[in-house]
Amino acid sequence: MRYVAPARENVDAAVFGYAPLCEWLEYGEWLYGSGWPSIDDLNARWSQGANERFVAQTRELLEDGLHYEERIAERSLIATREENWHDLFNAMIWLRYPSLKRALNRQQVADIVRLGPRQRSRPQCAQTHFDEAGVIAVLRDPDLIDLWNAHDWYGLFWRHRSAWNDGLISVEVFGHALLEHALAPGKLLVGKALAVHAPGKACRQEIIEQCAEAISAGRLLRDPQELRPLPLSGIPGWHPGSDSEAFHLTAECYQPLREGRYYPTLLPIT
Repeated sequence: MRYVAPARENVDAAVFGYAPLCEWLEYGEWLYGSGWPSIDDLNARWSQGANERFVAQTRELLEDGLHYEERIAERSLIATREENWHDLFNAMIWLRYPSLKRALNRQQVADIVRLGPRQRSRPQCAQTHFDEAGVIAVLRDPDLIDLWNAHDWYGLFWRHRSAWNDGLISVEVFGHALLEHALAPGKLLVGKALAVHAPGKACRQEIIEQCAEAISAGRLLRDPQELRPLPLSGIPGWHPGSDSEAFHLTAECYQPLREGRYYPTLLPIT
């Protein structure tokens, strides 16, 4: 069943106290204010030097005949539905992670040119999955990947929950559909993750930029199988039940490893 986000006036304010939404409060007035931000409000938040602009998705705009991704590449215009949660979260992702968005756009447009707008390649599928539901999981302790590889969710989220609290493993949410789904209280969230190994000295921005460069160069997100499921609701502070051991024994989002499924090695961040 297709998810339908609640109307603005029906959103339970409690959801903004949990991750991932509590980590986006620099846009708090857009999230829990009484009214929707305008297109001008969105554009006012671009960093200096950005060429892209949000533009209302109207019939007149769509009559230019361009694919959504082509319009960004050729005209720097991001078609945005007004008063729409999905597109608002997409705008917020653009503003926080422009280099990742540009890298995805570059690859999407290359395949549109090669295949046409009606066909989709495996790289395009991988890129779309990441765009909608993606997270970058940063492991400072690479040994934790063994638990993840085995889908030992109890071990990863309960026995080693201190690793999440201490920053030995953390996530950067990139998928705007994940943020939209988080508007539903208690919803079990599962992300499609790129897993990277970053030494203690690598900062958040360096990690993001290296991932963006790898995507842009065609070394990353070439197949959906590169993406690992990560049950985000198991992370401390992401779900009301995650503080209880019982949650980690019975959570429906904890799925066993499928026979024959293997994951790529950690992407090294230098």
